[in-house]
Amino acid sequence: MWQSLRDAWTVYRHPRVLILLLFGFSAGLPFLLVFSTLSAWLTEAGIERATIGYFSWVGILFSIKVVWSPVVDQLRLPFLQRLLGQRRSWLLLAQMGIAAALLLMSMTSPVGHLERFAWLALLVAFCSATQDICVDAYRIESAPEELQGALAAAYIFGYRLAMLVAGAGAFYIAEFSGWMIAYKYMALAMLVGIVTTLVIREPVIPPRGNFIDQPGNWLRHAVVSPFAEFFQRFGLHALVLLLFVSVYRISDITMGVMANPFYLDMGYSKTDIANVAKFFGFFMTIAGSAIGGLAVVKYGHYRCLLAGAVLVAGTNVLFAVMAQQPPDLVWLSVVISADNLSGGFANVAFIAYLSALVSREFTATQYALFSSLMTLPGKFIGGFSGEVVDAFGYPVFFSYAALLGIPAILLVIYIRRHQQSGLPAKTAEADTPANH
Repeated sequence: MWQSLRDAWTVYRHPRVLILLLFGFSAGLPFLLVFSTLSAWLTEAGIERATIGYFSWVGILFSIKVVWSPVVDQLRLPFLQRLLGQRRSWLLLAQMGIAAALLLMSMTSPVGHLERFAWLALLVAFCSATQDICVDAYRIESAPEELQGALAAAYIFGYRLAMLVAGAGAFYIAEFSGWMIAYKYMALAMLVGIVTTLVIREPVIPPRGNFIDQPGNWLRHAVVSPFAEFFQRFGLHALVLLLFVSVYRISDITMGVMANPFYLDMGYSKTDIANVAKFFGFFMTIAGSAIGGLAVVKYGHYRCLLAGAVLVAGTNVLFAVMAQQPPDLVWLSVVISADNLSGGFANVAFIAYLSALVSREFTATQYALFSSLMTLPGKFIGGFSGEVVDAFGYPVFFSYAALLGIPAILLVIYIRRHQQSGLPAKTAEADTPANH
């Protein structure tokens, strides 16, 4: 047993792991800055909770990135394409856009300039979603399927490291210097992704057509073919898979919108939130991600997906219980530990599973479809979270978020039971541990 565990750990020594860790950092940094960290800034600025909930809808851009993913997947950028290649050219453009928009946010106060502030947040989200399209494609194209679990774990590690910086780091800076200074430092931190893009090699991908030479063929190949290929490969079962992808993360995304306002309303200071919810929670997420990466290698996708769905829904019940207790750092630590362990585990299992579903010919577009679907329902429902809290309170809100996880649990069970019924070999074997 111990020998097999040691052998499994060697997968994390692959050279691609470091690259995905750095790209994970670059992807995770802007996400919190237009999500929960931004909600804390708005809360302290005196913005109403209902408005903060609606503000989370800027994150819907992450959920509709499939709309422009064919352009990112297939369209060549003038000059940058020749200099960097297809993936790296789009990566650099997106990362520069994120850094510029964050810098402009750091010069804008939400009080009195809320509309301008919202447009800048939208720009950050748009560029960040574009970066996600490129990083997901690079991850899948740069390594074989058996390494995808480890690469997903490395990506989550980097992503959560960025969340530590954009969460705890931003809170520490804001505590002593204010939110505007904090966002200036966050813009500077985007250099991690920019430098990584400049030094890595372009992955080997199938040749992309030229829009100018053959616009009709290009549009058909870029827009129609990725979706047609997916439905041809899976038939009607594709609808079940897409439904599953759309509900798997509803529970934790809905809960996350009100997490920081909840901590502040409970009476915890920004330092408490940074120390426990962000800093300590980071290590719990990393532990959950590492365990999830190993579990996918040893036990396959479906058992890990089921365990992750049950754990994520269960931890929201713990938040409902904590909401009825007086502020207690021990309670906060226990709940944060459970939430981040389960979240890290579930995310790695889910990313590895989605990576196994895509075609290498349409990597960016098909994965963008999945990642769009997996966040859109949660983002939309999460927009009403402030209304639910105002009307019913936090205990009911967290219980409601937990109930939203039940469809994911039922669909994992259904898909696993039917995995041998007419599915392609690639998916039917998804519950078999990978060979290394």
